[in-house]
Amino acid sequence: MRGDRGEIQARSRSRGRPARGHAGTLVLVAHGTRSAAGEATLAALAEEVRRTRPGHRVELGFLEISSPPLAGVLAQVPGPVVVVPLLLAGGYHVHVDLPEVVARARPDTLVADPLGPHALITSVLARRLASAGLRSTDAVILGAAGSSDPAALADVRSAARLLSVRLARPVTAAFASAGTPSVTAALERLRSGPAPRIAVASYLLAPGFFQGRLESSGAEVVSRPLGAEEELADLVWRRCDEAVARVAVAGHDGPVARVAVLRRARASGA
Repeated sequence: MRGDRGEIQARSRSRGRPARGHAGTLVLVAHGTRSAAGEATLAALAEEVRRTRPGHRVELGFLEISSPPLAGVLAQVPGPVVVVPLLLAGGYHVHVDLPEVVARARPDTLVADPLGPHALITSVLARRLASAGLRSTDAVILGAAGSSDPAALADVRSAARLLSVRLARPVTAAFASAGTPSVTAALERLRSGPAPRIAVASYLLAPGFFQGRLESSGAEVVSRPLGAEEELADLVWRRCDEAVARVAVAGHDGPVARVAVLRRARASGA
């Protein structure tokens, strides 16, 4: 369930190709977690990103909790720098936390869009569900962490629609913390329907607190987090390329263009 042949060929062509106009450092930024398994998963994803395009410097930093902090990474790496958020939707961390850290530590940094929603993520979700034992009669929930930002919730609902098309059945977006419906409410509603079982597709990158909530929700099937997959590494580089291309289209390569890119990303809810 890795997607169609054209998508696979496109991924293959991207491997080993340098980012357009980017000869500096790619910095991946994640939220941070108290889970050792979660940190190991994010480190493995960073390694997969390095493997995808050999010869490029790739570093991993965190907004909070985990080390190293993003500000410290930005202060030490050679430029130019592109930051790709390892986040599946927009929200407070994308709109506020990340721009503030960049403005303080390295204002000439290019900031790319977050990873999701995207068809490459959908491919991983579908494969995770298949590995977890999804049946054709199961009802499906896309379980995300949640956010107080409506734009972030809309991103998750868009991801649920992509998964619905892939699975050819309805998929309900639900949230483990902020956002409606909650995973508990979605489960209760689906229990009254005809499906004999409910499967939750984990819309999380790595193990941790929210994965624990999904696994204790009472659903018959809960898939593993997205993890360090080839599709996600390819998507990271796509986001990097897009950020560089926006500057190229603007016709500038200085700090003004980089600030403009950051402002556009914030204004569009990225």
